[in-house]
Amino acid sequence: MQSLEIGAAYVRVSTDDQTELSPDAQVRVILDAAKADGYLIPEDFIFVEKKGISGRKADNRPEFQRMIALAKSQSPAPFKRLYVWKFSRFARNQEESVFYKSILRKKCCVEIKSVSEPIMEGMFGRLIESIIEWFDEYYSINLSGEVLRGMTEKALRNGYQSVPPLGYQAAGEGKPFIIDPERIGMAEYIFTAYHDGKDMTAIAREMNRRGWITKRGNPFERRTVARILSNRFYIGEVNWNGITFQGAHPLQKAITDVFEENQQRIAQETYFVNRRQVSSCRHWLSGLLTCYLCGATLSVTRSNNPKKRPDYFQCWKYAKGFHPRSCSISVKKAEICVLNSLKHVLDTGDVDFEYIPKNSGKMIAEGALIESALSRNAVKEQRVREAYENGIDSLAEYKVNKERLKAERDHLEHELQKLSCREPDTPPEQQKALLLDGIRSVYNLVSDPEVDYEVKGNSLRRIVKSITVNRETTTLDFHYFI
Repeated sequence: MQSLEIGAAYVRVSTDDQTELSPDAQVRVILDAAKADGYLIPEDFIFVEKKGISGRKADNRPEFQRMIALAKSQSPAPFKRLYVWKFSRFARNQEESVFYKSILRKKCCVEIKSVSEPIMEGMFGRLIESIIEWFDEYYSINLSGEVLRGMTEKALRNGYQSVPPLGYQAAGEGKPFIIDPERIGMAEYIFTAYHDGKDMTAIAREMNRRGWITKRGNPFERRTVARILSNRFYIGEVNWNGITFQGAHPLQKAITDVFEENQQRIAQETYFVNRRQVSSCRHWLSGLLTCYLCGATLSVTRSNNPKKRPDYFQCWKYAKGFHPRSCSISVKKAEICVLNSLKHVLDTGDVDFEYIPKNSGKMIAEGALIESALSRNAVKEQRVREAYENGIDSLAEYKVNKERLKAERDHLEHELQKLSCREPDTPPEQQKALLLDGIRSVYNLVSDPEVDYEVKGNSLRRIVKSITVNRETTTLDFHYFI
């Protein structure tokens, strides 16, 4: 009996095709087609994008990128054929389609088959495939252009088409919005409470205490309150995509009387004028510290006056007004606790941990990412050496950079070795030995002031699942895993 070949499936639902099959239906049809062709598609090799993901940009499709990474992770690729429902599910941008298909076909030796658009093999089949791609891209561009033109014309004719703000309901057919009697009181409370001196976080916290929720069914937060307070729809202005007109919707006097005074206060608020900068890694503990009350992560807050109040971590749900009780810890104290915990484990060998085996598909993808990081590390080492040889860096600078990159390389190699040892039947003694080796490597990195936050954070996440901050018992609970 002939063994089955291994295949893969990529599934994405179009946001504008009313006749599109559901993800489950696409998977079912693809599996049937693959079986008829003599291919087996493992569950780990079925890549399904979340609903609403556009096909215009490949960078915005995480499952697509994971599928490409898996195909490139070894030679030949772990699957021989990729199945899609339509070629347009693969991409609606011909430039990207050609690029990624070339990677799969030439570098990974992977065939690509559309189950609903069968074409013949050879150059003529490739020509037909290119024509289909041209039509798909034209349809996508033309559709978005037609929709935008129609909506622009509607706005120029003073038509209402945006989402109604809190306290209003859509009347349909572009007619002025009408007041929602059940929710207009919530909007009035926001404006009047802010005018009376309450800050945005306190308003959100009070609204959540009363059991009020947003139109999408979520709790209120400071950002939600800020958007409502700044929305000029409440004084009659309707704005859509830069087109503004004076609307005909009814207004609430309690809101219009205080609106402009509220804007003056908003302009003076420091958190509205000096917005914090967003960074991929504001601190190496970002995302690891969790609140003992609600399980949410603690976000770092930089102090404007470190002498009066140092930098600290605070539960983001409390900061946004989602729950009433604070859960904070200073950055310095959190760093000391983490380092002490790691050192205590290394000194005593006493640690409870969770062993989490990974499926083969994810292990291969993770291994590919680590190998990619090792390649980047090698390039950095080469550049550091060249900078020293060309007289750009001093010997002292070269030694510091060399040691930092070596520590990073050692850690990545250790993680790659751990992947090869993660088998379901790994003995507990070996699991613990691997964890202790990982903790020792991580401790050396996070205790080194020359290592940047991103490297520290990524290394710590390899061995620590979460750290629960308990304000009542003044303790930090560490959850290790391997």
